[in-house]
Amino acid sequence: MTKIFSTSVIIICLIMLGSASESKAQGFVVGKYGDDFMSVGGGSRALAMGSAHTAAVNDVTAGYWNPAALAFVKGIEGVYMHSERFSGIVGYDYGAVALPMRKSDGVLALSLFRQGVDGIKNTLDAWNEANGQPLPNPTDRFSEFSAYDLGFLLSYAQPVNETSSWGTSLKIINSSIGPFAEAWGFSLDIGIYENTGNHSWGIMVQNATLMYKYWQVNRSTLEKLESFGDLIPEGQNEKILPVAKMGYAYRFNVSDFDIVTAFDTDLRFDNRQTYYMNWGKMSFEPHFGLEVGYKDVVFLRGGLTDVYIDDNQDYTTSATMGAGISFRGITIDYGLASVTGISSDLGFTHRISLKFALDRFNQLPSSEN
Repeated sequence: MTKIFSTSVIIICLIMLGSASESKAQGFVVGKYGDDFMSVGGGSRALAMGSAHTAAVNDVTAGYWNPAALAFVKGIEGVYMHSERFSGIVGYDYGAVALPMRKSDGVLALSLFRQGVDGIKNTLDAWNEANGQPLPNPTDRFSEFSAYDLGFLLSYAQPVNETSSWGTSLKIINSSIGPFAEAWGFSLDIGIYENTGNHSWGIMVQNATLMYKYWQVNRSTLEKLESFGDLIPEGQNEKILPVAKMGYAYRFNVSDFDIVTAFDTDLRFDNRQTYYMNWGKMSFEPHFGLEVGYKDVVFLRGGLTDVYIDDNQDYTTSATMGAGISFRGITIDYGLASVTGISSDLGFTHRISLKFALDRFNQLPSSEN
């Protein structure tokens, strides 16, 4: 109870710090979705378990889900994931590597994220500015650009004792809209983690210091908009408020089966009220996950996420599912989301990830030990 109370105090202090910093930030607007592309997360296991991963995570992907859990990574680990969202319109790529430090008990990790839409047509050069009509052979004047978001996490974790740890991540994001506009943002994530064997819990505060995102518009590439009677948009700097993620996981065995149940809730403070469960400006996003593993080789997973209130004031949720196979340090995972709920109208989300753990390359499955 003492640890839980101390953790709650830490979270309250971080949120108060963010609120104090917010009051000093002039010329910024609250950006509810300024770093939302990273909410996709990392790793197909997490997707299949409904993103209930703050306390269930136990590998290199902890750099995103809870950096404190990195402290229990015993060897070099790496992961790569590709995801197709909204029927393939949006591509999402994630990669990470974790490296235990030789001269300390700490673990260092680097995580990279990219979400983007490529091949967008730029038609500004295909119009006659004088009369607003298309130029001859307009398609020959089209060019293409990409709209994307990049995220970088430099994470470090340190054990406190055999069961507890803390961790932090320096976060840098870069958003680009082709040659027209670009933004940079910076913040810190902070997490703690407790694992007593069957029980584990974790708390992570994203953007604990607030994220300040600075936009710059390249006016020269948009000058033709004025000839059509449109205004050139101005870049609006954003401040992104903290998100507190709290999770609990319970692990147990039934014969040769290892079972993990997990529950998370995300607490947001940016006044998301449409379709969200909320209390004043604070909204709640619960996540539920289940994993059944057989002899550490084959895994089946399921979960619930995106618990929203629809137009009829009824609760809806999105089911997730997936599977994985692991052998001697190589793991292939698959996850499927947006099966039901309001996001299902936009098409399924598929993820495939490949993970390696060097300390397990010579380790046989439990059935062969």
